[in-house]
Amino acid sequence: MKTSECVALVSERVILKDGVREAAVLMQDGMIADVISRNEIPTGIQTEDFGNDVIMPGLIDAHVHINEPGRTDWEGFETATQAAAAGGVTTLMDMPLNSAPVTTSVSSLLKKIDASTGKRFVDCGFYGGLIPGNEHEIEPLIEAGITGVKAFLCHSGIDDFPNATEKELRAVMPILAKHDIPLLVHAELVDANAPEIHHPQKYQEYMRSRPEHWEVNAIKMMLNLCRETGCRVHIVHLAAASAIPILEQAKKEGLPVTVETAPHYLFFASENIQDADTRFKCAPPIRTESNRKLLWEGLISGLIDFVATDHSPSTLSLKELESGNLVKAWGGISSLQLFLPALWSAAKEEGCSLGDIARWTSKNPAAFLGLKNKGNIQKGMKADLVVWQPEERFRVDAHDLYHKNPCTPYDGYELSGRVKATWLDGVKVFDSQKVFGKPTGEIIKKSGV
Repeated sequence: MKTSECVALVSERVILKDGVREAAVLMQDGMIADVISRNEIPTGIQTEDFGNDVIMPGLIDAHVHINEPGRTDWEGFETATQAAAAGGVTTLMDMPLNSAPVTTSVSSLLKKIDASTGKRFVDCGFYGGLIPGNEHEIEPLIEAGITGVKAFLCHSGIDDFPNATEKELRAVMPILAKHDIPLLVHAELVDANAPEIHHPQKYQEYMRSRPEHWEVNAIKMMLNLCRETGCRVHIVHLAAASAIPILEQAKKEGLPVTVETAPHYLFFASENIQDADTRFKCAPPIRTESNRKLLWEGLISGLIDFVATDHSPSTLSLKELESGNLVKAWGGISSLQLFLPALWSAAKEEGCSLGDIARWTSKNPAAFLGLKNKGNIQKGMKADLVVWQPEERFRVDAHDLYHKNPCTPYDGYELSGRVKATWLDGVKVFDSQKVFGKPTGEIIKKSGV
């Protein structure tokens, strides 16, 4: 349901295209009707004054694994989108795995859309998947409205989503180029030149078993294919900072390549991860402190385009919490609801601004996805907004989160930046630790909502 009457949200700190300043955001019929000063608010308009709290465009998380249908004990649309709303995320993009069936055909896409009906508390878009043998499904998936195509260059973690090879990539990339659809790539190219794991509880052994050159070699291959086909290539969850110079050169060359990294690569460092703590297992792995610093340099300079969570939850048993076996444990970080405070807590230590956060979590992801009516606070945009307090600190308790399973490496950490309220289409969907109202999130297609 969209607002019919005009409502004004006021704050001393509103993040706008030209900076952070005092403003009143007028919302009506689901859209931003205007952005004016406080003393210009017309008489009689319902007003909420948030004082010094920050008003920002709703976050756009371009990399989320919701896992429904088929694996709703891992997550699901209801819990995932409630967690998103509670974290200030108003738009998310669902990956083609780890649902069952995986989203590699139009029929499986329709099953996923049907499974989300009545459960979307935020707007949701969908990626299709490229696996060996489904090349003929890609164009129908594009016509059905997917916003991108995901491919793994290594084992995905589940057998029903095998990795694509150069054969499939060469067949599909010209099709994607024709439709201006990005190819999202999990960039690890496995070879035998990696240390074996002899002690499965040792984090350093796990990290070294997936070396940086796997990422670098995969990115080199994708850039060559990008150069040949003109297909937009997007590197998801960049972890190896040693790939940044290659990406810098590709961008200088004018190749249509974009890059994301994830909050956990910017927040954590391997030196501080205890052995057998499987909550930290992900692929590519969280690397060293020096690597973390270089990723920040890449993000601040603009070589890394934006940040996305890669929220990849599972059941507690699959995380092997009791055994601490990093080989057997599911590889994925659960963090959707903590996107904003986790990123901000690390960013402020790097001297970053509130405007940087809005750019990396709203403006740039909107541009990547072609969402022309999202990503900024200005007249004519969708009234998707978050109010948060950057200075307020809180300690994470995994059991307080809306995620289906209470397991996250941020558990027990003190973060800065508490989300106070979230609006979707001008309707408040979260306030004071409560998701409320009906799930009115829309389906996002390639052409926009």
